[in-house]
Amino acid sequence: MKILVLNCGSSSIKYQLFDMTNEDVLTKGLVDKIGMNGATLTNHRNDGDAVRLEGEIIDHQQGIEYVLGVITSEAHGSIKNIEEISAVGHRVVHGAEKFHSSVFINDEVIEQMENCVELAPLHNPPNLKGIYAMKSLLPKVPQCGVFDTAFHQTMPAHAYMYALPYSLYKKYGVRRYGFHGASHRYVSKKAAELLGKPYESLKLISCHLGNGASIAAIKNGKSIDTTMGLTPVEGLIMGTRVGDVDAGALTFIMNKEEIGVNQLSTLINKQAGMLGVSGVSSDMREIEKAAQEGNERAALSLKMYEYRVKKYIGSYAAALGGVDAIIFTGGIGENAIESRLAMLDDMLYMGVEIDKEKNNVRGKETIISSNASKVAVMVIPTNEELVIAQDTMQILQSMS
Repeated sequence: MKILVLNCGSSSIKYQLFDMTNEDVLTKGLVDKIGMNGATLTNHRNDGDAVRLEGEIIDHQQGIEYVLGVITSEAHGSIKNIEEISAVGHRVVHGAEKFHSSVFINDEVIEQMENCVELAPLHNPPNLKGIYAMKSLLPKVPQCGVFDTAFHQTMPAHAYMYALPYSLYKKYGVRRYGFHGASHRYVSKKAAELLGKPYESLKLISCHLGNGASIAAIKNGKSIDTTMGLTPVEGLIMGTRVGDVDAGALTFIMNKEEIGVNQLSTLINKQAGMLGVSGVSSDMREIEKAAQEGNERAALSLKMYEYRVKKYIGSYAAALGGVDAIIFTGGIGENAIESRLAMLDDMLYMGVEIDKEKNNVRGKETIISSNASKVAVMVIPTNEELVIAQDTMQILQSMS
């Protein structure tokens, strides 16, 4: 069974084609700058063949047409024709309370996804564009949706509710949902494998640290809390997102700067976070370089970032009633050697001890805690696309 996985952003399409016989990635690529000048399609086949194409790509449907063309082409393809594609799995950011697990996509499901758009206006519309495009291009090929929010639907009400008038929850679904569910699910299950213990018996803290970042508290195989909220803005400091902030500070800024809701949304989503504090970049590598060169604001932003992660690890250890393992994943979690040390500094009181030699690793699945550490600390590269492919295959098999 071959499954195409699509992750559609506002102006991009990430894709991977899996052979689920052995879960090999046959090819993967990126369509970038959709609807803009300089649009490109980059395709990397598993045997090392690579191609980069440039041209006009006016919308997601045309982008997906080009993807199907490349993966079936004689020169750069991985399959002979599109009939080899058994199913398409989509990443969908927000499933609200409607979706507790991955689903087979039909017209009713699409309608329910459309009703979730107001909760994720930046993310769900492009996710849906990918679904519409595949429905048009390959109408007989089954599609499945895997939701970022689904994994966190096990959170208890006391963890997901905001202390706002309850009527706002009933009317608009205003509550905490959480995101990065596929990533947290993947790395937490991998952690159980590494520890050689049943997944359902562990207390885990999963730190997905990238340009977008979140931490999840996972008890007995279920998410009981996570840092992101109604939207991906809440929680940790991120590349350009503000993270936790006093709501009163936002109304104060709106009044002083005389800005409206749309401008405030831009500020907290695109102008804040590491970029806003450092004034250098949203890229951690550039911020680290600037800090090493003596840039005080860059150094401050790093300390703020590391402190926020450390604070949440401590609070989630309390929420879990102890912790068996702490997991680092995502571009920063997998590669920021010094930041990992800073985030776990002075945690001997809760049994965390890092081995500096073991920690000197980037992007490799490994345990970085010392042999004496009571809490295992590990780096596990995430694989959200594989989770989507696996869920898609399971849904199809359950229907047959």
